[in-house]
Amino acid sequence: MRESLIPIVVLAGSAFIGATAMAGTQEPDRRASPQQRQQARLQQDLARLTPKPPVDCIDTRFRNVAVQAVGSQLIYRESRNRIYISETAGGCEQVARGDILVTRQFGTRLCRGDIATTVDRVARFQTGACAIGPFTPYTKG
Repeated sequence: MRESLIPIVVLAGSAFIGATAMAGTQEPDRRASPQQRQQARLQQDLARLTPKPPVDCIDTRFRNVAVQAVGSQLIYRESRNRIYISETAGGCEQVARGDILVTRQFGTRLCRGDIATTVDRVARFQTGACAIGPFTPYTKG
Protein backbone atom coordinates (compact mmCIF):
# COMPACT_ATOMS: atom_id res chain seq x y z
CA MET A 1 0.00 0.00 0.00
CA ARG A 2 2.72 2.38 0.90
CA GLU A 3 4.69 1.70 -2.30
CA SER A 4 1.67 2.46 -4.47
CA LEU A 5 1.27 5.93 -2.93
CA ILE A 6 4.76 7.07 -3.87
CA PRO A 7 4.18 7.19 -7.65
CA ILE A 8 0.90 9.03 -7.12
CA VAL A 9 2.57 11.63 -4.89
CA VAL A 10 5.43 12.09 -7.37
CA LEU A 11 2.98 12.35 -10.25
CA ALA A 12 0.84 14.89 -8.37
CA GLY A 13 3.95 16.88 -7.43
CA SER A 14 5.19 17.01 -11.01
CA ALA A 15 1.73 18.06 -12.22
CA PHE A 16 1.73 20.87 -9.66
CA ILE A 17 5.18 22.02 -10.77
CA GLY A 18 4.10 21.95 -14.42
CA ALA A 19 0.94 23.93 -13.69
CA THR A 20 2.93 26.47 -11.68
CA ALA A 21 5.44 26.88 -14.50
CA MET A 22 2.65 27.44 -17.04
CA ALA A 23 0.90 29.92 -14.76
CA GLY A 24 4.17 31.83 -14.40
CA THR A 25 4.24 32.55 -18.12
CA GLN A 26 0.75 34.05 -18.07
CA GLU A 27 0.93 36.14 -14.89
CA PRO A 28 3.52 38.78 -13.99
CA ASP A 29 6.27 37.58 -11.69
CA ARG A 30 5.25 38.47 -8.15
CA ARG A 31 8.85 38.25 -7.02
CA ALA A 32 9.85 41.09 -9.34
CA SER A 33 10.59 44.43 -7.74
CA PRO A 34 7.98 47.19 -8.05
CA GLN A 35 10.23 49.02 -10.48
CA GLN A 36 10.52 45.91 -12.68
CA ARG A 37 6.72 45.57 -12.67
CA GLN A 38 6.35 49.26 -13.58
CA GLN A 39 8.87 48.86 -16.39
CA ALA A 40 7.00 45.80 -17.71
CA ARG A 41 3.67 47.66 -17.60
CA LEU A 42 5.19 50.63 -19.39
CA GLN A 43 6.59 48.37 -22.12
CA GLN A 44 3.16 46.76 -22.59
CA ASP A 45 1.51 50.18 -22.86
CA LEU A 46 4.11 51.51 -25.29
CA ALA A 47 3.85 48.40 -27.47
CA ARG A 48 0.26 49.31 -28.38
CA LEU A 49 0.95 53.04 -28.88
CA THR A 50 2.74 54.91 -31.65
CA PRO A 51 5.62 57.29 -30.83
CA LYS A 52 5.40 60.80 -32.26
CA PRO A 53 8.19 63.39 -32.69
CA PRO A 54 9.38 64.92 -29.40
CA VAL A 55 7.84 68.18 -28.24
CA ASP A 56 9.37 70.79 -25.94
CA CYS A 57 6.27 71.51 -23.81
CA ILE A 58 3.02 69.96 -22.65
CA ASP A 59 -0.01 71.92 -21.47
CA THR A 60 -0.90 71.10 -17.87
CA ARG A 61 -3.75 73.56 -17.43
CA PHE A 62 -6.82 71.39 -18.06
CA ARG A 63 -5.27 67.96 -17.90
CA ASN A 64 -5.34 65.45 -15.11
CA VAL A 65 -1.96 63.79 -15.55
CA ALA A 66 -0.60 60.92 -13.45
CA VAL A 67 3.17 61.11 -13.01
CA GLN A 68 5.40 58.09 -12.54
CA ALA A 69 9.17 57.60 -12.57
CA VAL A 70 10.87 54.61 -14.14
CA GLY A 71 14.63 54.94 -13.88
CA SER A 72 15.59 58.38 -15.17
CA GLN A 73 12.37 58.73 -17.17
CA LEU A 74 9.31 60.67 -16.02
CA ILE A 75 6.11 59.20 -17.42
CA TYR A 76 3.08 61.47 -17.72
CA ARG A 77 -0.08 59.41 -18.29
CA GLU A 78 -2.75 61.70 -19.66
CA SER A 79 -5.07 58.85 -20.62
CA ARG A 80 -4.95 55.21 -21.64
CA ASN A 81 -4.22 56.31 -25.21
CA ARG A 82 -1.78 59.19 -24.57
CA ILE A 83 1.49 58.94 -22.64
CA TYR A 84 4.35 61.44 -22.57
CA ILE A 85 7.86 60.33 -21.61
CA SER A 86 10.50 62.83 -20.56
CA GLU A 87 14.09 61.62 -20.30
CA THR A 88 15.93 63.41 -17.51
CA ALA A 89 19.60 63.37 -16.59
CA GLY A 90 18.59 61.71 -13.31
CA GLY A 91 17.80 62.96 -9.85
CA CYS A 92 14.01 62.47 -9.75
CA GLU A 93 13.98 58.70 -9.30
CA GLN A 94 12.50 59.07 -5.79
CA VAL A 95 9.07 59.57 -7.38
CA ALA A 96 9.11 55.80 -7.94
CA ARG A 97 9.15 55.19 -4.17
CA GLY A 98 6.30 57.61 -3.52
CA ASP A 99 7.87 61.04 -3.18
CA ILE A 100 6.00 64.07 -4.52
CA LEU A 101 7.16 65.68 -7.77
CA VAL A 102 7.17 69.48 -7.52
CA THR A 103 7.69 71.33 -10.78
CA ARG A 104 8.71 74.95 -11.22
CA GLN A 105 7.03 76.06 -14.38
CA PHE A 106 6.16 79.46 -15.73
CA GLY A 107 2.63 79.65 -17.08
CA THR A 108 0.43 76.66 -17.80
CA ARG A 109 2.96 74.65 -19.75
CA LEU A 110 5.63 72.28 -18.48
CA CYS A 111 8.64 72.61 -20.75
CA ARG A 112 12.04 71.12 -21.40
CA GLY A 113 14.53 72.72 -19.06
CA ASP A 114 12.04 73.34 -16.25
CA ILE A 115 13.32 72.24 -12.85
CA ALA A 116 11.54 69.52 -10.87
CA THR A 117 12.28 68.49 -7.31
CA THR A 118 11.17 65.48 -5.31
CA VAL A 119 9.89 65.93 -1.77
CA ASP A 120 9.38 63.31 0.92
CA ARG A 121 5.64 62.91 1.68
CA VAL A 122 6.04 62.69 5.45
CA ALA A 123 9.07 64.77 6.43
CA ARG A 124 8.59 67.35 3.63
CA PHE A 125 12.30 67.61 2.84
CA GLN A 126 13.76 67.67 -0.65
CA THR A 127 15.10 64.29 -1.82
CA GLY A 128 16.24 65.10 -5.36
CA ALA A 129 16.07 67.43 -8.35
CA CYS A 130 16.23 67.14 -12.12
CA ALA A 131 15.76 69.13 -15.29
CA ILE A 132 12.81 68.10 -17.46
CA GLY A 133 13.83 66.81 -20.88
CA PRO A 134 11.90 66.86 -24.15
CA PHE A 135 8.58 65.00 -24.14
CA THR A 136 8.02 62.07 -26.49
CA PRO A 137 4.27 61.58 -26.98
CA TYR A 138 2.92 58.06 -27.48
CA THR A 139 -0.61 57.97 -28.85
CA LYS A 140 -3.10 55.48 -30.23
CA GLY A 141 -2.99 55.29 -34.00
